Amino acid sequence: MLPDGPARGRGAQLNPTNRFERLSLHVLGEHLDHIATERHDFEGGRQVTTEIYRDDARTVINPVDSPDIGFSWTLNPYRGCEHGCIYCYARPTHETLSFSSGLDFETKILAKLDAPKLLRAELGKSRWRGETIAMSGVTDPYQPIESRLKITRQCLEVMAECRQAVSIVTKSRLILRDMDLLSELAKHNAVRVAVSLTTLDNHLASKMEPRAASPRDRLWTIQRLASAGIPVVVMVAPMIPALNDREMPALLKAASEAGASAAGYVLLRLPYQIKALFDEWLARHFPHRRSHVKALLTEARGGKLYDATWGDRMRGKGAYAEQIKQTFDVFTARYNLRHSLPAINTTAFRRPQDTAQMSLFAEV
Repeated sequence: MLPDGPARGRGAQLNPTNRFERLSLHVLGEHLDHIATERHDFEGGRQVTTEIYRDDARTVINPVDSPDIGFSWTLNPYRGCEHGCIYCYARPTHETLSFSSGLDFETKILAKLDAPKLLRAELGKSRWRGETIAMSGVTDPYQPIESRLKITRQCLEVMAECRQAVSIVTKSRLILRDMDLLSELAKHNAVRVAVSLTTLDNHLASKMEPRAASPRDRLWTIQRLASAGIPVVVMVAPMIPALNDREMPALLKAASEAGASAAGYVLLRLPYQIKALFDEWLARHFPHRRSHVKALLTEARGGKLYDATWGDRMRGKGAYAEQIKQTFDVFTARYNLRHSLPAINTTAFRRPQDTAQMSLFAEV
């Protein structure tokens, strides 16, 4: 734990050393005591503000070559995520930016302010064929800062204009703000939304996903999207041994009643430094379950806390992993979530109008 007390409303309380750095920084205790005196508020916790940095990315449509992921292209309007989910597998990506996968990941957010302009340019290139783009692979496109910056919305405006097929994963009700654009894409069967639902327990959710929408709001989001004719998948992910795994039947039932059409799940993934973050979080919030959680996870990961083998990394293997799979199969069948959604339509794609006009001039 950081010496000047817990960071209120944050998932991680540590900043583990970046795995790419050869040196780590240790601060003198006297300085930390001084910071503690200045930072503590009346509730006894530290207020750690979110810092936004401009990301001058030159491209925004990125290829994905992982064989066990169901998409080939992704667009991430942000890097880092203020939701602060302690289990997030994307945390180590922040280390490529010389930040930590811990508290830095949820407090130092890079925003791709030029993403809409870059997207329009990339959709206008002749080599782009309108394949489905996933938003987002390593961040939630509807994290809190999106309400102000509106980068995701501006990208969707471009996509709606071009009828560009898009799949979105989120745990935020903010997506309902963009119902107009999603409905326009749905007219061409060019949109899918997956809502992540990890627990129905508000107490657990507030500790595990401190700045994400409440379970009730996520169910309401599913209901609103489905009622508008937008296909919705519920992701009961991640499944965490001895924490939320017993909720799987209830999660699937609630999502089905809200209008979800299909479901998916993933077993908890702890690549790189997330192991230390998650272990510290368990010790802080669930000390009596800590050993049990880790024992079951290790059993499903071939004797380790994580196995990055493609295919196995999503579901695990062994008796416990099989039990989770069987539970998922039984209850997705019971609640009519077993079938796959129709393939997303990519044939309606058309290039941006300004690009098409430029092409006509070029041919003259």
